[in-house]
Amino acid sequence: MIDNKDAQRFELSENGFLAWAEYRVRDGKYIIPHVEAEPPLRGTGAADRLMAAIVAHARANTLTIEPRCSYARSWFKRHPDAADVLA
Repeated sequence: MIDNKDAQRFELSENGFLAWAEYRVRDGKYIIPHVEAEPPLRGTGAADRLMAAIVAHARANTLTIEPRCSYARSWFKRHPDAADVLA
């Protein structure tokens, strides 16, 4: 996963395709308004792996996350072990 700061999104490239999570930094937290994967990656778990990488990045850098899109919110509900990074 890379942090594409110019585009304000985290990106995961797999097999030449991209999954990404847009973010905005506000009040010291990362707000995630949108997560998406290119069609060939949908249903492969790429977005799940992206979210796991974002959580690892948040932990390593003492960041908090506020998920706003439905996918990110549901991901955190399915992964209660990641609640420590929620804002």
